[in-house]
Amino acid sequence: MPRDARVCYNLSMEVKDRVVLITGASGGIGLATARLLARHGAKVALAARSRDKLKAAAQELPGSLPVTADISRLKDIVAMVKVVCAHFGRIDILVNNAGRGYDAPLEKTNVETLSGIFDLDFVGPLVAMQEVIPIMRAQGGGLIVNVSSGTALMHLPNMGGYSALKRALAHLSLTAREELAKDHIGVSVVYPYITVTDFEENTIKDFVEEDPDEATAQPGEEGEGGYQPPPPDTAEFVAQKILDGIRSEAAEIFAHDWMKR
Repeated sequence: MPRDARVCYNLSMEVKDRVVLITGASGGIGLATARLLARHGAKVALAARSRDKLKAAAQELPGSLPVTADISRLKDIVAMVKVVCAHFGRIDILVNNAGRGYDAPLEKTNVETLSGIFDLDFVGPLVAMQEVIPIMRAQGGGLIVNVSSGTALMHLPNMGGYSALKRALAHLSLTAREELAKDHIGVSVVYPYITVTDFEENTIKDFVEEDPDEATAQPGEEGEGGYQPPPPDTAEFVAQKILDGIRSEAAEIFAHDWMKR
């Protein structure tokens, strides 16, 4: 690739005509991000486990490529990257979004369950990075965006295992950013707040809520002491944050400024 074609990776990146691989793209933040980037001219590859949901998403986004893949399985990730690169001829941006929640107090945490979440939420993104890095290096650069969680910035009861994995992903991202700068490969980490998706429905829960009233309380309702947690965000709001992060190539992308504290 000509030298001047590589220089663009040192500047803010626009998504028009870029090839973007998005995991967890069958719904929620992943699908919202695919829709937004496609509207801005990106060529999107949609990866997820659900073949039917992917097919529906691909029909909605002309020119997109659906790839059925379980991000907790090494062979699926390797095959996914090969299929996308073979189809588009390159991969400019990887958005590691696939993941699942696990709520359990430390004492009751099921090690086998946590190991499964570890494979999906941490190992999967790591392997996806390892697969796209040589491709991006050969083409002169690229960008990797890893979706962590606001819980990685907090110490919340019953979320120790999950938040620890998301914090590990954030640390991995920032380390990779330092290692790959010389190759013109940017790495960013996104910290979403509570988001209105089916994520909570799919979260594995290994505890019984002690206070029924607290269990039914919704974000934004007045709690003890008159405190009102901020209302949840839409998936589209987070998708816009991801797009803003792609354009700026910022190291860390926070859904809200207050999360920086």
